Amino acid sequence: MLSSALRNLPVSSAWAAGAFARSFSCSSQFQASVQPKTKKTLGKTGVKNVVVVEGVRIPFLQSGTSYADLMPHDLARAALQGLLTRTNVPKDVVDYIVYGTVIQEVKTSNVAREAALGAGFSDKTPAHTVTMACISSNQAMTTGVGMIAAGQCDVVVAGGTMLTLNRAKSLGQKLSLISKIRPDYFTPELPAVAEFSTSETMGHSADRLAAAFGISRLEQDEYALRSHTLAKKAQDEGLLQDVVPFKVPGKDTVTKDNGIRPSSMEQMGKLKPAFVKPYGTVTAANSSFLTDGASAILIMSEEKALAMGYKPKAYLRDFVYVSQDPKDQLLLGPTYATPKVLEKAGLSLSDIDVFEFHEAFAGQILANLKAMDSDWFAQNYMGRKSKVGAPPLDKFNTWGGSLSLGHPFGATGCRLVITAAHRLKKEGGQYGLVAACAAGGQVMSLRAPCNCLIPLVTLQDFSLWGTKIIPKLSMENCVWR
Repeated sequence: MLSSALRNLPVSSAWAAGAFARSFSCSSQFQASVQPKTKKTLGKTGVKNVVVVEGVRIPFLQSGTSYADLMPHDLARAALQGLLTRTNVPKDVVDYIVYGTVIQEVKTSNVAREAALGAGFSDKTPAHTVTMACISSNQAMTTGVGMIAAGQCDVVVAGGTMLTLNRAKSLGQKLSLISKIRPDYFTPELPAVAEFSTSETMGHSADRLAAAFGISRLEQDEYALRSHTLAKKAQDEGLLQDVVPFKVPGKDTVTKDNGIRPSSMEQMGKLKPAFVKPYGTVTAANSSFLTDGASAILIMSEEKALAMGYKPKAYLRDFVYVSQDPKDQLLLGPTYATPKVLEKAGLSLSDIDVFEFHEAFAGQILANLKAMDSDWFAQNYMGRKSKVGAPPLDKFNTWGGSLSLGHPFGATGCRLVITAAHRLKKEGGQYGLVAACAAGGQVMSLRAPCNCLIPLVTLQDFSLWGTKIIPKLSMENCVWR
């Protein structure tokens, strides 16, 4: 049963044993995978099957490192080229390309089109760009699913890209920038984007959320250390098979993520609060860091994939978008979306073998787990009779997450999907659930059963910019009961 409560979670380093996954893959990379149990499939009569063929990403790097001199479409182009190399799919069979992004570069506002042309796709292949904060690439994927399900396309490439832009390119621009520097510019401050509707940064929201749910600094640091420890283990064991190398122009080839940094509780405890000073609990160590990167995923109708000789990794069947209050419930998206998508799929939480949640902040993850395991929260704020239950940690994010792997805002969704697919295959699971919060208080959930011998459901839920649909929960001075 997936009803474990966060209130009983230990504050020891044993958290590093936790897990979260979803299996889409039948590739030779995972031939040693455990054979899954057989469960019901979730196909619908009269509805076209949409499948994931493959997904890749270039290494996720800390902003300002090897990708600093590039543009967002350069990263997206590299991901597209990596997908073409991995799959050998002919460019001319791709009917449409959809990309997600968040911080747009004005010269390439339709980054999907520029990246596609740069990657060698035909100028006859349409492409457009979507933006939904941290679930932008999820919106790109579900847009592709809709196109295929409606019979408009057979082959869609979706993805996402993010690059923290350095506008000063020429020597003159850089000298001009230097001339404007003042001493107070050297005061350390984490980059942050405030919510338009609330004027509050997401870090402040995370700090208030952690306080409202009684999540301690120690618990947040423990969870962050768990994420980095598991990511390092997955990286060393070669499990991050979605990563493709990228030869950065004028620099060396980048082959792996560079933000994975297992530390110690002692070192993490020395950091000062990043947002609510001096008594906050959110720090640079238990928050996701600014990341540059891009991802790409190949989606087809099942008939087309099989006709071309591909062995699909997953079916994509249902998705749900939900919104809530962007002030006090900004980061609680997984709590709201999970029961909705489970009900739509006819499943319970205990059916899920693998969980992949986006880790914006350690406190955000722990608050969601607590809310999911609270009957009181379900009854008073979700209008439900009982809680959905919290995922068990031995199935939760077992290859690390955004805290350690990095979080390029526009690209994380594809990483969650393909990681869950690979984990389900390797671990012999059949159903996976993917979830993520994002700016504005909206949520998306998706389920995707795996193909062939492994019926799989992947559920993605993400918070986005959004409309208020439930009563506000005051978190100014409360401690979660």
